[in-house]
Amino acid sequence: MADRSFLDWPFFDQAHRDLAARLDDWAGEHVAPLAHDDEADVDATCAELVRRLAAGGWLDYVVPASHGGRFERLDVRSLCLIRETLARHCGLADFAFAMQGLGSGTLSLFGAPALKAAYLPAVRRGEKIAAFALSEPEAGSDVSALATTARRDGDEFILDGEKTWISNGGIADYYTVFARTGKAPGARGLSAFIVDAGTPGLSIAERINLIAPHPLARLRFDNCRVPASAMLGKAGRGFQQAMATLDIFRSTVGAAALGFARRALDEALERASTRQLFGASLANLQMIQAKLADMALDVDASALLIYRSDWTYDIKQTRVTREAAMAKLHATEAAQQVIDQAVQIFGGLGVVTGVPVERLYRDIRALRIYEGASEVQKLVIARQVLGAHAAKD
Repeated sequence: MADRSFLDWPFFDQAHRDLAARLDDWAGEHVAPLAHDDEADVDATCAELVRRLAAGGWLDYVVPASHGGRFERLDVRSLCLIRETLARHCGLADFAFAMQGLGSGTLSLFGAPALKAAYLPAVRRGEKIAAFALSEPEAGSDVSALATTARRDGDEFILDGEKTWISNGGIADYYTVFARTGKAPGARGLSAFIVDAGTPGLSIAERINLIAPHPLARLRFDNCRVPASAMLGKAGRGFQQAMATLDIFRSTVGAAALGFARRALDEALERASTRQLFGASLANLQMIQAKLADMALDVDASALLIYRSDWTYDIKQTRVTREAAMAKLHATEAAQQVIDQAVQIFGGLGVVTGVPVERLYRDIRALRIYEGASEVQKLVIARQVLGAHAAKD
């Protein structure tokens, strides 16, 4: 069983501790069995996981209470605890939960009441699968290069362009799409829209296969008309809306990485304690002890950064651009190292398809890239600390 002592930290209250315990038991029964079927249809598995998460009440945490959710303001500590726990049991379950949150996050924050009412209750019930469409072929980390356009035509907007690396692409019921509505340069002039999957002019240009399979696609918008009421908030505020959404969900990527790392450490501890070498267990070797110490250190350091960021957002109710970037950067990079060391401790068995540490090795890699690559997180952190320093002068 994974270490739960961190739940005694002052970042949490009793409701968070109860949440972690309930979810751990539930996930062991309802999602862990799905983690072992590498031959399953990934689209069907994701849809089934969304259904199970909804039935278990876990999607209550991704929508505001005004539309059936648990909290009126999304509680990031709860989101991270859920992602960490699900990732430890099943990477695809974490993905399914995360996308229901990210795909509806901008709507929860900035949508008009009628638009929220039309989508958020269905997201919570697992009846609508959500997706977040920001990245483009030439605009990933650099949102200012976004080229998809949304041109006003009476009571409608006409969308033209492409999006890529879109999680849930091909199975989503709707997409939160960011497009350029104004002539302002760079990140200015962007707006966000809700676009139903069946809207004429929206097509799946390509399905993308990954080393850790999950639904991913390139989208094409060709004279795609949406009503003006589908815009989220005010025109030209899309960049700020995207960043506000990522402020919430960026640290949850770190939480997923933490869940993978905790599972890898558990697997490594069990392997080192039971594997015999030269008449004794691997755990008796100082080299193995050093690896385990480094792994445990990385896990705790990641948890501290993640839940510091979450507590600051939830309790102080301030922007956490710096804190979330630190949490995401450290947790994903550290998890890669922890999992690599776990594979090394397993030896040849660690690279056999289907062994938990082999699956974790594939699961972790993308987290160092999506929602802001590690290199971009360093830029964000540097700009934040430089800005804080300049403000003192």
